[in-house]
Amino acid sequence: MPRDVVVTGAGGFIGSHLCESLVRQGDRVRALVRYNGRGDAGRLGSLPAEVAQEIEIILGDICDPYALHELVRGAETVFHLAALIAIPYSYRAPHSFFTTNTLGTVHVFQAALDEQVGRVVHVSTSECYGTAQRIPISEEHPIVGQSPYAASKVGADQAAESFRRAFGLPVVTVRPFNTYGPRQSARAIIPTIITQALTTGVVRLGSLEPTRDLTFVTDTAAGLLSAGQAPGVIGQTINLGNGKEISIGELAGRIFEMLASDGREIRIEQDEQRVRPRDSEVERLCADASKARRMLGWEPRVSLTEGLAATIEAIRSDLDRYPRVGTYQR
Repeated sequence: MPRDVVVTGAGGFIGSHLCESLVRQGDRVRALVRYNGRGDAGRLGSLPAEVAQEIEIILGDICDPYALHELVRGAETVFHLAALIAIPYSYRAPHSFFTTNTLGTVHVFQAALDEQVGRVVHVSTSECYGTAQRIPISEEHPIVGQSPYAASKVGADQAAESFRRAFGLPVVTVRPFNTYGPRQSARAIIPTIITQALTTGVVRLGSLEPTRDLTFVTDTAAGLLSAGQAPGVIGQTINLGNGKEISIGELAGRIFEMLASDGREIRIEQDEQRVRPRDSEVERLCADASKARRMLGWEPRVSLTEGLAATIEAIRSDLDRYPRVGTYQR
């Protein structure tokens, strides 16, 4: 049966893929996109026309609690993805991150509670774990907010737990590890490597030793869909990840090999401005996703090689949308 669903942060990278998946399975989608002076819908503008026409786009902001009640009224499920995500900017503007990511999330939860939404899927981040104290990282791993961004998301996760315990909000928290794929901005590590390699041949990166667990965006979207429908998951926190780690340096090398057919000579230059502050770097991330397999029936399907190839092709065909040198985050 078609459901009425709301997606906050729908104009973003993961949000646009989630909206597409929801439409393709027959749901009626209300997509909250943050208002901007350009009047555009973010990455929803990249959707196929037959998908885009099925989405009701609503311009707004989760920092406005009054607008959210009307947004979620009558919805069976709310997928909450809206957030400020640029980790380097969080060091410069921490107040903005806590206002949007923590307080804005409280606004979403309050509206969902007041309007009796059937389920809220709260999208968190593996950054909440900080540097791995044990590998792989399960949901019982200690929480360590090593950046203002991470701390703001930890606050949002705790808000989810408090609304469930105090008010009975039917919420499930999903923690994706590093998601990548088509439509991702050049702030993120994979697009910034690809765009710099394709346009300048010099890839400027910060630390090369940290490791990340990479999941292709369609797999992440599938995990969120399952969290919105699976029985017995209310009140749970669930990781989405591959359970494989790769260093930033190794990742760059893999991408360079895949671009070798272009005949490009590509080199890495160290950029100190892209290095996180001392004690703030997350050195290792590698997911234990056994809970997702058990409770959601979820398995990642796209290999890193397949996902990188699809991402390279998508960026190559849309290169004019990307800056010549990406603003790197990871």
